[in-house]
Amino acid sequence: MSDKLEKLTSGRRIARNVVWNLLGTAVPLLVAIVAIPVLIEGLGVARFGVLTLAWMVVGYFSLFDLGLGRALTKLVAEKLGRGRTNEIPALTWTAIILMAILGVLGASFLAVFSPWLVGTVLKIPSELQYETLTAFYLLASSVPIVISATGFRGILEAHQRFELINAIRIPLGILTFLGPIVVLPFSHSLVPVVASLVIARLVSCFAFVVLCLHVDPSLRHLCGIHLKMVKPLICFGGWMTVTNIVSPLMVYLDRILIGTVISITAVAYYVTPYEIVTKLSILPSALMAVMFPAFSAAVVRDRVRAVLLFNQAIKYNFLALFPIVLVVVTFAQEGLSLWISSDFATHSTSVLQLLAFGVFINSFARVPFGLIQSLGRPDLTAKLHLIELPFYLLLLWFAIGAFGIIGVAITWSIRIVFDTFSLFLIAQRLFSLGSTFSLQLVLLGCMALCTMVLGAIISNVVVKVGFLLLVLFSFAAFVWLVFLDVEEKNLIHDHLRAILFRS
Repeated sequence: MSDKLEKLTSGRRIARNVVWNLLGTAVPLLVAIVAIPVLIEGLGVARFGVLTLAWMVVGYFSLFDLGLGRALTKLVAEKLGRGRTNEIPALTWTAIILMAILGVLGASFLAVFSPWLVGTVLKIPSELQYETLTAFYLLASSVPIVISATGFRGILEAHQRFELINAIRIPLGILTFLGPIVVLPFSHSLVPVVASLVIARLVSCFAFVVLCLHVDPSLRHLCGIHLKMVKPLICFGGWMTVTNIVSPLMVYLDRILIGTVISITAVAYYVTPYEIVTKLSILPSALMAVMFPAFSAAVVRDRVRAVLLFNQAIKYNFLALFPIVLVVVTFAQEGLSLWISSDFATHSTSVLQLLAFGVFINSFARVPFGLIQSLGRPDLTAKLHLIELPFYLLLLWFAIGAFGIIGVAITWSIRIVFDTFSLFLIAQRLFSLGSTFSLQLVLLGCMALCTMVLGAIISNVVVKVGFLLLVLFSFAAFVWLVFLDVEEKNLIHDHLRAILFRS
């Protein structure tokens, strides 16, 4: 393994970058926990429901990059792994210029369809329609900014400079929630609230540009579009576009249908637990953001190392997520009552528990998803999502009419289970992960889910505490005696000795 490849995929670097990514997600999450009740009270449930749709639009319309951001990360990481750094400037600026053009087209698309979305599709109260439409126009102006920032961030990811990325992500994540709160004393209108989101993204995009030029000074020589660089970008990005359209559509379609079929108030009852519980995936998100460029660099030189990284990612996801999800599922009712209100908890407890099950399963799907794409096979994940979409839509439409937001949560979790199982089958065929590993993973997943179900059905608080302590103690013993290998135990011993020595 070359020195460059070893540097890009070393365990120490990956661990450090994962910690940075965890901070980049955890800090805004802590701010969100405090800010969301304030926003609900200050804006009202209906306006807050529209704000959650605004957050969705800012994220979802990054799909207009046609997969070029992900393609740029992969191709730059490959060139770094192979030592062909002289090709990076032409590749980078070709991608950035294409993404800027696509951003303008995306902004035009959203601006044209905003009146139809606000006036017809979404059940926006009549008194909120004018300010909601103005807010959507502001969101349209942010699409080129969001897409361009994705490209520059992808360059930093390929260079494994996640400390710089999170130096921007953390303030941006904080401003996403604090910006609207700062506006509240002056106005409860959605227009200045959404304007604060747009301004924050403009500043963050400029910061990404400055940091990219610092990390790779060769990018200061502005290049135009190089036609020979377009083909590899489009080939990878084309299938990524399918995933970027279908996957977020399946993620966000539930809340759109809730707002259309039920009410905008029901959106808040569903989206609030959704936004919080999906933050439980901060570890797999942090890990896979680091692992994708590491996989991309490894598969071109050392596929065995890529499989080793895959197995470790699965193991550490399970170790980190199971205790946290178990606590959330067991104390969902009490947590929502303390955080927001007992009335809100009545509407959202079951939703929170069902979504937590799905998030736990989905965390493992991220690993084969990233590994498959790192080999340059985004067509496989895209085709899988295309197969899932019509069945998911039919089941979602039936469930929302029959069971309301609880039916939506059940449908979402069912899709996650199918998606995860399918991705592991594909990864097994491509990388020969081994039947023993797959069987162990299935058994552990079933045991974990059964334990969570038991925690969810216990109603007495004292019994819940006793149950939780017993399970967590047993889990810790299992991890130490069975799950960790000798090298991992020695590493823990070394860190404990270092901490004790310092103290």
